[in-house]
Amino acid sequence: MEQYGTLQARHGEGFFAAVQELTARLAWTREQIDLAQTTALRAIVSTARERSPWHGARLADVDLDELTADDVSDLPTMTKVDLMTNWDRIVTDPRLTLDAVNQHLESITTDAYLVDEYHAIASGGSSGQRGVFVWGWEPWLTAFVSTVRWSARYAMKHPEVMGQPVVVALVAADAPTHMSSALPQTFATPGVAAHRMPVTQPMATTVAQLNAIQPTQLRGYASALAQLAREQLAGRLQIAPFTIAPDGEPLLPEMREAMERAWGAPVGGYYGTSEACTTAASCFMGAGMHLSDDLVLVEPVDAQGRPVAPGELSDKILLTNLYNPVLPLIRYEITDRVRLLREPCPCGCAFRRIDDVEGRLDHVFRYGDVVIHPHVFRSPLSREPAIVEYQVRQTERGADIDLRIDAPIDIDALAQDITHHLADAGLEGARVKLQVVDAIERTAAGKQRRFVPLSFA
Repeated sequence: MEQYGTLQARHGEGFFAAVQELTARLAWTREQIDLAQTTALRAIVSTARERSPWHGARLADVDLDELTADDVSDLPTMTKVDLMTNWDRIVTDPRLTLDAVNQHLESITTDAYLVDEYHAIASGGSSGQRGVFVWGWEPWLTAFVSTVRWSARYAMKHPEVMGQPVVVALVAADAPTHMSSALPQTFATPGVAAHRMPVTQPMATTVAQLNAIQPTQLRGYASALAQLAREQLAGRLQIAPFTIAPDGEPLLPEMREAMERAWGAPVGGYYGTSEACTTAASCFMGAGMHLSDDLVLVEPVDAQGRPVAPGELSDKILLTNLYNPVLPLIRYEITDRVRLLREPCPCGCAFRRIDDVEGRLDHVFRYGDVVIHPHVFRSPLSREPAIVEYQVRQTERGADIDLRIDAPIDIDALAQDITHHLADAGLEGARVKLQVVDAIERTAAGKQRRFVPLSFA
């Protein structure tokens, strides 16, 4: 096995060329986009059919010579239950098994390669059911560049930004099992000062760090940036970023308004998923976010899987990742609600646009002056492979957590781990109660509320 530093350096060698290539795609015509989608779709379906036993049986009758991006709705769908139940038969590299990947995820404390080639991440997702995903060498680089290319394009169009040093502050997950933590570690680039700040740390610590580094780009979970906007308006935070890019959670109108009022700079959302990284991103020049049409196929559908028209709110999306063949996700169901925008963007990009995403906001818990972000709970829970689903309900001095598991776990050790995380985040003496249940209660609409604050109890 090669040393991490050697692999990281080799991986980063392609960074600047990839930025140039993927940023240039943002000028593609719709015809170029459609051709690229069809070419990539045929390639991913071909790989899945040949190297994935699970997909091979489902896609055996697909005529690759006739398949186009417009025909994607003819292909079968897949869910997270399908993925986690058939993981070893879906992945296209036989060296990768769910057991081996889980062992890797449990062992790492910082960014790390798997068999010198892959990256693995775990996610609870909006449903609370754990998902495990692997990324190949080139796709992992593409995933990172799919995010930074929008900021690069904005800077190229604004000379006053282009001439400034790049200082990025990212307020997001700290655990290397999360994509928002692992990707910036892999591609830490000389000449770009990137500072990662755990969203779980006390807000006062984050404010002090931001005041010290004075970021030109501010990124992070929407709920965290909304809190930082309040800190800025109160005078405790004093920074002047050129762009603000909330991600990981829905950007609610009041959050956007607070950020714009606090910094007077463009606020543009990022819609990231563990399945496809930057599924959509803002150009910082028009409303909503551009779908990554060159890298993913996104189908907004209703509860029965029928397409919804632009302007209508979907019940979920079906996502096809066109660039990560090691774990083919073809028409993969994600229960996020999106709305396609009809109007072309004033920035000139032909990539389709969606409005700010609804349905992914995890409520923060407030204990007096202490604010606890869901990642305080999510990080330790997502690292335990035996947990299938969970629900966290806030109590007066801690939380009650229901777990649905498929193998024995050490309940006491997990409770102690979460208690330590809460203390680190500022909630001393928390009471955490875990119990194993047969099922997690769902709403009348069939959805699971993963985090239930006292105000919703």
